[in-house]
Amino acid sequence: MAKKITKRGFTPKKFCRLCKNKVEEVDYKDTEFLQKFISEKGKILSTRITGNCAKHQRKIARAIKRARIMALLPFVGE
Repeated sequence: MAKKITKRGFTPKKFCRLCKNKVEEVDYKDTEFLQKFISEKGKILSTRITGNCAKHQRKIARAIKRARIMALLPFVGE
């Protein structure tokens, strides 16, 4: 019997919110904004999930890491 071929669902391309709003700097003190890019387990979400460009993904990751060191964000989710 022939194997059944399944197609993966099509997901539309996500656009970088920061490029759209022309944000240049990501502040590590803005914890409400950074929470959008952290999973419930405390991991930094990937570019594929958030839709950020590479430039802003690096800035967000750096800001999240700084906020964790300053104890503004937890290292582990709740």
